[in-house]
Amino acid sequence: MSDSGLERGQGARIRVVVVDDQPLIRQGFSMILSAHGDIDVVGEAGDGSAALEVIAAVNPDVVLMDIRMPVMDGIEATRLVRRDRPDTRVLILTTFAHDDYVTDALGAGASGFVLKDATPEELLHAVRVVAGGDALLSPAVTTRLIERLLPALTSKPGRVAPQGLEGLTDREVEVLKLVAAGRSNLEIAADLYISEATVKTHVSHVLAKLELRDRVQAVIAAYELGLLQPGRPVEPARPPGA
Repeated sequence: MSDSGLERGQGARIRVVVVDDQPLIRQGFSMILSAHGDIDVVGEAGDGSAALEVIAAVNPDVVLMDIRMPVMDGIEATRLVRRDRPDTRVLILTTFAHDDYVTDALGAGASGFVLKDATPEELLHAVRVVAGGDALLSPAVTTRLIERLLPALTSKPGRVAPQGLEGLTDREVEVLKLVAAGRSNLEIAADLYISEATVKTHVSHVLAKLELRDRVQAVIAAYELGLLQPGRPVEPARPPGA
C-alpha cells in the first residue's frame, strides 16, 4: 500500500478546491491560498453535491471540505471523493464542535483537519503537508482530535481491530509511533537520522502489513496497540552512538 497517492513532481503547483456554504469563508481561504506561488485555487463550491461536479471537472490535489452543508454534507462528499478519486486528499474544516461529525469524516477517508480559525500559516502548512502525501497534520490538531475521539472510533460496529505488531521490524514500530504522534515524513527522518525516502518506504510497509488505508488509521492503530497513550508525548530518537 502506498503512503501517498500523490507523487508530485518538483515544482508542481498544488491544485485546491475550497468547499464551504459560507461565501466569506470560501473567499477568505481562497485569497490566502492564491497569494502563494505554489498553490492554485482551481474551484469553489457551496455544498457537497456541487463540490463533486467541480472536483470532477478540475481534478484537484487537495479539497478543503466543510462538514455541515446543505444538499449534501461534507461527510458524504468526502466518502464519494475518496471512493472515486483516491489520489485526491480531503482536509476537513472544523471547529471541534461536533465530535460525531468529525468521527464520521475520519471513517469517510478524510486526510486531516483544519480549524476554521486557523492562521494563514497553519492553513498553508496543512495544504502543503497533505499535498505532499503526509495525511496527518500537527500534533496540536490531528493527534489531539484523535485522542479525544478514540473511544468512538474504536467502538464502531463491524470495525476490525488492527493486527498485532509481530510482523513489524523495530524500525517500523518506531516509525509508526512517530506517525501517530503527528510527525511528517521530513520530521520523522530528522528524528531517526534517516532519509525522507527511507521513511516513506517504512510507512508504506507499516500500512501494508497492518492492512491500514492511510496515516489516520495508523494513528488509531497505534493507540489501540498500546504504542501511545493520550497525553504522553513521543520522545525523539537519540543520535546513533549517543
